[in-house]
Amino acid sequence: MVKDGGVVSEKRAAKNRIKINKMLNFDYTLLFIVVFILAFGFVMLYSTSAYAATLKKGDSLFYLKKQAFAAVLGFCGMAFLAKVDYRVWRPFTDLFYLIALGLCILVIFVGTNLNASSRWLNIAGVSVQPSEIAKVAVILYISHLIALYPKSQRKISGSIKILAVVFPIFAVVAYNNLSTAIIILGIAFIMVFIASPNYWKFAGLIGLGLLVVVFYISMAGYRAGRIDAWLHPEKYVTGTGFQILQGLYAIGSGGLFGKGLGESMQKNIVPEAQNDMIFSIICEELGVFGAVCVILLYILLLYRLLFIANHAKDMFGSFICIGIMSHIALQVILNIAVVTNSMPNTGVTLPLISYGGTSVSILLSEIGLALSVSKNMEFGERD
Repeated sequence: MVKDGGVVSEKRAAKNRIKINKMLNFDYTLLFIVVFILAFGFVMLYSTSAYAATLKKGDSLFYLKKQAFAAVLGFCGMAFLAKVDYRVWRPFTDLFYLIALGLCILVIFVGTNLNASSRWLNIAGVSVQPSEIAKVAVILYISHLIALYPKSQRKISGSIKILAVVFPIFAVVAYNNLSTAIIILGIAFIMVFIASPNYWKFAGLIGLGLLVVVFYISMAGYRAGRIDAWLHPEKYVTGTGFQILQGLYAIGSGGLFGKGLGESMQKNIVPEAQNDMIFSIICEELGVFGAVCVILLYILLLYRLLFIANHAKDMFGSFICIGIMSHIALQVILNIAVVTNSMPNTGVTLPLISYGGTSVSILLSEIGLALSVSKNMEFGERD
């Protein structure tokens, strides 16, 4: 009986050690950075949208309330996904992918039209953007495939096969939302690129990807118009170039330290300033100093995700973090590039700062997945 009792006590001690290790490994730094960026986003969202919300909705807190509701849902998703072992989801990654693909197809036929775009599904009175769900589904599915067939990534044919799996959802999303489709394809490309030791072979894939993007741009006249507006915004002062020019005026008038929080003039002129163009208002109110601080916060966020990826217990967890890191990095780069007119307007939000319910909820849930991976970090060789 003593021996049996000793075995039981040893098992309990082992379980307690595992629990303690998970508590110590849990990346509180990542959580703090995310909460800080989100809190900063709330401040800037209210500063940017209060006047417009009062005029359009009769409530200066309208956009802030909706963003806060989305954040609460996101934190619930984060808490749930952080608590559950991320490996539980691996057998269901193909199902998640098919559900996301089905939702993206459904939105084409029965989607809610907002701002001249049918990109949302109305579910129980809540607008949901399936393309945001598709990003998570792609991250999980690609992570599963890379972990399942790691040796196939040594050949370019293996990488092409995995990218081909993403093409159906890319094509469906691109029908209504080319910018989000490019991000989805970009996430998959970066994940496969990192998984492959033959980096130089990806030059041809990059060229093929550019051809695909050019093809989709040529399919719709308004996309080609965006290219011309990017090159010559002064020709479209009353049209698509108006937003670009007003955003540049906001950035230019901010100077080194800005006009002060809440003192922006352009926020009342830039169309939908609380969405894609919020970075221009950050530049106007907080100046170059504020803009650099925001970029540094994102760099810290990406560094923590990279750290977790490097110390993940297995390849599946590692590539989940790489996928999330790619998602955030692509959106930050594309948003800032658009706002500074370094590339054509693509309608990409600034993660955790721009107004967008589904985007905030999904991003916070993704962070929950990364936190789940961090709980199981190992500081030796991965399996």
